[in-house]
Amino acid sequence: MAVLVTGGAGYIGSHAARELRRRGHEVILYDNLSRGHRSLATGFELIEAGLAERDQLGAALKRVEAVMHFAAYAYVGESVEHPRRYFQNNAVHGLTLLDAVLDAGVRVFIFSSSCAVYGMPQHIPVNEDQPCLPVNPYGFSKLIMERALEAYASAYGMRYLSLRYFNAAGADESGEIGPIHDPETRLIPLALDAMAERRPPLEILGDDYPTPDGTCIRDYIHVSDLAEAHVLGLEYLREGGNSAVLNLGTGKGYSIREIIHIAEGITGRKVPSRVMPRRPGDPPVLVADASRARRLLRWKAERSIEQIIATAWNWGNKRYSGVDKAD
Repeated sequence: MAVLVTGGAGYIGSHAARELRRRGHEVILYDNLSRGHRSLATGFELIEAGLAERDQLGAALKRVEAVMHFAAYAYVGESVEHPRRYFQNNAVHGLTLLDAVLDAGVRVFIFSSSCAVYGMPQHIPVNEDQPCLPVNPYGFSKLIMERALEAYASAYGMRYLSLRYFNAAGADESGEIGPIHDPETRLIPLALDAMAERRPPLEILGDDYPTPDGTCIRDYIHVSDLAEAHVLGLEYLREGGNSAVLNLGTGKGYSIREIIHIAEGITGRKVPSRVMPRRPGDPPVLVADASRARRLLRWKAERSIEQIIATAWNWGNKRYSGVDKAD
């Protein structure tokens, strides 16, 4: 199947592109490289353009049968400071993409969504039937796209999956690709970089939450497990599966202090850290109920937290060694 991967030079998109290729699909990457990286697109056809460039987008869509849409801004704090930027890029340009997809006759669409659509969940683990009450513009921008897909499916026959990620982490086991974020906001790379003295000490944002050790608990899922879920989702829709919204997570949570402890055990080094005030809007616990994805896609996250941290450590060391620096 020929697939257009928007944001294919980004973290999760580049991993999904490799998994698509491993499973025999034809892949075209579409990325304006404003936040993607050419190095992550190595070995693939890359169309360097944005979603607002309708002529290039339309021409690319004529060549494919399905779309995986990863292109989005994804910093919660930035979305609060610059909501206009997030609604324009994630929602307005996302809707431009949906219209172009319809005009091209493509009817299979995989959307990269987020657990941020839930806001402060009422129950843990979080299932897909809980109310969506996002607390920041990033989460709202993802929910807008989910609602648009629902309406387009009803009116125009589009078949889609909205995949709500929990905390994506790790790197491809090959060591060829991994996370490149500037600024970096994710716990695991921040902890590992602090350990390697590539960054200042890790800031633990609050240690007085109602959790066993006082720090926030999150569900960390390996990026390659996410990539596999996307490809299984594509094949599910190709075989006639119904549109759906699915959580992607492991169902197991780890606190910040637990992550630090595991990282120290894997590397034999200490993570320098300091406790800082809480960040507004952070739920104490976010853990996925991914049973619907297991049932519909026959998918389950297979990689352990130790594998997540080990692949992230290997990737970070390679990236900063000068062997594979970000472009």
